[in-house]
Amino acid sequence: MSLAYPRFRTYDLAVRFHHLASQMTVPSYLRDQLLRASSSVVLNVAEGWGKTSPADKRRSYTIALGSFRESCAALDLAGQGSPELAAVADSLGAHLWRLCHPR
Repeated sequence: MSLAYPRFRTYDLAVRFHHLASQMTVPSYLRDQLLRASSSVVLNVAEGWGKTSPADKRRSYTIALGSFRESCAALDLAGQGSPELAAVADSLGAHLWRLCHPR
């Protein structure tokens, strides 16, 4: 259940990515970092969505993209993933890239 209204696909993807990433078996030295980074994606997307200035929006989305890449790196180091996580990550990465690089 998402409390965000109206629906924002990137936010929903970020929440799904965080939930899937948190289910992966990751060594403890990476687990905390993965959980912080993947939750940062969600929180920064939500923050950017609430901003009114294009520059403020882009700043939050850029931070979300960095946290997303950090999450992916932690999963790579742990050798973890799943087909569903890969599909969500691919879509989320594309969404974040577009938000950071508007036309």
